[in-house]
Amino acid sequence: MAVETATSVVHPSGVTPGLPGVASDFASDKQAFVVPWGKAMMWIFLLSDTFIFSCFLTSYMHVRISSTVPWPNPSEVFALTVFGNHIPLILIAIMTFILISSSGTMAMAVNMGYRRRRGKTAALMLITAGFGATFVGMQAFEWTKLIVDEGVRPWSNPMGAEQFGASFFMITGFHGLHVSAGVIYLVIVALKVWRGDYDRKGNYEIVEIAGLYWHFVDLVWVFIFAFFYLW
Repeated sequence: MAVETATSVVHPSGVTPGLPGVASDFASDKQAFVVPWGKAMMWIFLLSDTFIFSCFLTSYMHVRISSTVPWPNPSEVFALTVFGNHIPLILIAIMTFILISSSGTMAMAVNMGYRRRRGKTAALMLITAGFGATFVGMQAFEWTKLIVDEGVRPWSNPMGAEQFGASFFMITGFHGLHVSAGVIYLVIVALKVWRGDYDRKGNYEIVEIAGLYWHFVDLVWVFIFAFFYLW
């Protein structure tokens, strides 16, 4: 049943019908979706990053398919000799395991953040950052092996197609930069959590935002792993 007012008719739900209601709603500066700005901005950033990585990987596929020179065999290029045994992709398998494990610890950190358990949240974030730093260190070792031992350069490659070096260093380097930035980000947030900064703010929303970034970095690595090391 509508209620008469001095200016207009108000519906029981509180919405003014007709054009006056439309004008009132649009002028009231209401939020369409209840999403914190920090989380919304992170999603927008990750969407833009998705486009960049998609362009890189699409370009890599085009270059590899159109190359008239044989492409290097990943099982040979990325093999390590361990105790006299030539093991293909062993380093990459360990790197992938470490990064996937870091997603698990990050998820647990977000869970502890929801429960306001400051110590466990900070500890799990630091463990995640430690996994990320280990990954970057192993990637640096991989780059050193290719550059120093194998002679691969961004402009040349003694093992086959010259485009291999440019594609590999550009895409894995860009991803490694993201992981390095994520490690710094996680350490800073973990220290602020440990100090109790977010207890004073009343929420641990920043931990979830950091988790979104870290899970994105891990997901991108799955595609890089498939394209570079398994194809």
